[in-house]
Order: sequence, then C-alpha cells, then structure tokens
Amino acid sequence: MSDLFIFSGLFCQTDAVIKRLIDDIDFKLVTDSDLVTEAAALGGMSESAIAKAFSPKTSIFNKFSHEKERSVSWLRLALAQKLAEGQALLVSGLVTQLLSQEISHVLKVCIIDDLQKRLETARNMSGLSESEAEKEIQHSDEERTVWVREVTGINDPWASSLYDMIIPADKTGVDESVALIREQLNNAAVEVTEASKQAVQDFLLAAGVETKLVSKGHNVSVKAKNGNVTLSINKKVLMVERLEKDLREIAEPIEGVESVEVVFGKDFYEADIYRRMDFELPSRVLLVDDEREFVKTLSERLLLRDLGSAVVYDGESALDVVKEDEPEVMILDLKMPGIDGIEVLRRVKNERPNIEVIILTGHGSDEDRKTCMALGAFAYLNKPVDIDVLSKTLKDAYAKVRKS
Repeated sequence: MSDLFIFSGLFCQTDAVIKRLIDDIDFKLVTDSDLVTEAAALGGMSESAIAKAFSPKTSIFNKFSHEKERSVSWLRLALAQKLAEGQALLVSGLVTQLLSQEISHVLKVCIIDDLQKRLETARNMSGLSESEAEKEIQHSDEERTVWVREVTGINDPWASSLYDMIIPADKTGVDESVALIREQLNNAAVEVTEASKQAVQDFLLAAGVETKLVSKGHNVSVKAKNGNVTLSINKKVLMVERLEKDLREIAEPIEGVESVEVVFGKDFYEADIYRRMDFELPSRVLLVDDEREFVKTLSERLLLRDLGSAVVYDGESALDVVKEDEPEVMILDLKMPGIDGIEVLRRVKNERPNIEVIILTGHGSDEDRKTCMALGAFAYLNKPVDIDVLSKTLKDAYAKVRKS
C-alpha cells in the first residue's frame, strides 16, 4: 500500500481527517513526537535536543555544536527506517518535509484552511479568543515557514511544488477531504513498485551517510541512487580539496556505498574556512565578561584551538542563555555591572548544576576564591591567563560534564 504524508497549518481540521483515514485504512500513524523519540535513540541525543530542531530559533552555540544539523539528520534517518519497514504509513507533521528523495509511492498532501475558518476552529476547539487564536496561528505559520525553508530551501510552506495535492479544508470539509485523499491513494501513479522500493533504500542509504558526515561536522546535501552517493557542498570553503578528501574518507567505507561523487550545490557562494569538527571538544562554551575587547579576543584565540564559544557582556544575559540554550561550560568574570559573577555562579549551580563554571577575573581576592569554590566553581583563574592553561582547564571541565 502507498504511504501518505500530511502537512498542514494549525487549526485546519487535520486531526479529524487523519482520524477518519486511520479508522478506514490500515495505516500506521507516525507523528513528529514519534520520530523525535526514534531519532534520540539512534543518535544518542536527548529528546529535548532533537525536538529543538523544529524551533525557528537557533542556539547561539549551533555554529560550533552543529546540534540542529545533527538533530535533523537523525530525524531523517528515523523516517527512512520507518519507510523501509514496508508497513503502510500515515506520516503527519513537520517531519513530512524531510523526504529529501523522490519516492513515487508516497502521496504528499497539504491541508490548509481560510484564516477566518481557522480562527473559528481555534475558538471552538481551544476556547481561545480571536486575538489569542490569531497570534497562535501566526506563530505556527512562521515556525512552519522557517522549518520548510531550512530543510527544503523553499520559502513558502504551502508551495504546490512540495506536494502532490493541496486540499483547501474550508471548501471541502472533512468528508470530501478524506474522499479526495482516498481517491488519489488508489491512483496507479502512487502504487508500490520495485523502483519505488529501491527509492526507499536509496533514501535510507543517503540518510545514513548524512548522519555519518554530520557527526564529523560536515553539513552537506546527500543523494543516493543504487549505491551511488552524491554529496553537494552548498557553501564556498577554502581548501576544497581537503574537504572533498575528508568527505570521501567518511562516506566510501559505509556499507551499501558503491561510489561517491562530490559536487558543488546551488548555494556554493558563502566564504568560510574549512575546519573539521571534533565533537570530543567542548562546543557550548559561554564567555561572560563586560570587557568587550578582551572577551572578543579571548573567543578568537580559543577558536584557533578549535574551542568555539559564544559571548555575552553581563550577568543578566548570561542567565538568559543558561535558561534557553544550556551551555556546557561557562567562563565567568566576577566584577560586572548589574548581576555580578558570584551571583551568576550561585544561580547557575542552583538551577543547572551540570554546567561547569570557570572563574576568570582580574579583580578577585582570596575570599572571592573561597566563595566561588564553595559555590561549586570548577576552577578559579586570574587575568591575565595563559591561553594554554585556560584551554586545558576548559577541556578538563568538559570531560567532567561528559562523565556526569
């Protein structure tokens, strides 16, 4: 039986359509949350980290951690494995956009509704006021727009090129929507064939190669056909030959890969320096210091040692980052305007005890040292600091984080 992928806007009667289809047809329902659980198990990441991939907000650490790209790759592999099981699937949600290779027996459907009808549905289903419903719908549509752009390169989540059929629920209603989908599921164009089964295996191989590459810090597009893998570099880098060599060394030994071709994608234009990532090093380091030139220079010097870091300039901003992005290691000055370093340390260790905090100060005292260590600081260093000493302390702190 064909597989069915349904993407929709919020409050578009989609749940009712899906329920009817599940009742009428022997589909296995797969949702975003289902694949988050599968992806977390496959990738050894937390479910909360995987789920953040759907958020339009990207972590300030993502440039170094590549957490979003890794999450998306594990979600795609989880989807590919579900398709390869051979049971007829009804996949619903944001994950439907992760089908990066054409599989002819997958029917891709978009359900959308008129705004006024969506507002009415929101009021009836959730008891929201019109302004509350409008705000929630706007936020949801913005989230879908960012997600679709990130995984497909298309700016319009409702673009007809993404789907086999678009159903205007306000005009068709639930009964007719279900009838239209069932009619198309019986269309010979979406029958399961040997070629479409091979396309699923191609998708599975491509997803597996992608996870191997992204785990080494390589964010490239991957396609596969009968064991022949094509890797597309989508941004301009220095030392392209070195990058191509690394990509081949990772991809070629993977089971099922017959050949590897490296090409340049349509977005090969952004200048960047190629740097092979090492996820054994800390990538979620937060520098907190109100001396802007000093902390910017420190961040650059750490980056030369492959230690990526984000920078904030006051205690309040640091606490906001801790709340939203959860750094692994923090390098913290003591004397800052507003919330000082000791108070930041106290709150961080109370609320996020797994974050290791290194105090780096030019104005501390023996009493400050005792206070900070008693509050749980990992180390207490004085400015000016030897960069090698700081680098080693950072690595030691990260090693403790990984063991916890």
